[in-house]
Amino acid sequence: MNYFEFYNIPESFILDEKAIKNKYYQLSREYHPDFYANESPEKQQEILQLSTLNTNAYRTLSDADLRMQYILKEHGLLEEGKNEIPSDFLMDMMEINEELMELEFDFDAAKLHEIGEKSTGIVAQLDNDILPVLQRYPELHGFTKEEALAEVKTYYLKKKYLLRIQETLSKFAGRS
Repeated sequence: MNYFEFYNIPESFILDEKAIKNKYYQLSREYHPDFYANESPEKQQEILQLSTLNTNAYRTLSDADLRMQYILKEHGLLEEGKNEIPSDFLMDMMEINEELMELEFDFDAAKLHEIGEKSTGIVAQLDNDILPVLQRYPELHGFTKEEALAEVKTYYLKKKYLLRIQETLSKFAGRS
């Protein structure tokens, strides 16, 4: 059973965080192993599995990035070695990567700040561009849903790439 089915909610990239937390607490009480201490070992194992499923569902659904990754995996769209980032995006990132390499050899705090601002701006633009797709997703069907998932996958891969750049930038931040 997938996490959305388990929580009895429609698959969506944007969820009501409070409702997710309430469902988690409700199921935590319902499947708490202490309430089943006098049951058969089979029933205790079943409850333990349901309790674990609840915890994993909450961790995933309450985190926007993990939720996105989960949905993409559920639809078979994130497979090792088969996740291609568009070449035009990679060409744009080549400039930032070259600037980062230059910082390795010749550190410049102003340049570090400039690269940080540039990458933050790109992330903000990506977030802004994908928001309408994320908002419409639950109402989509068929081919349009597949198109939306493809757009979300591209967004996810680009954002993941940019997060690696931002991690590199944070390593340089200690030098300034």
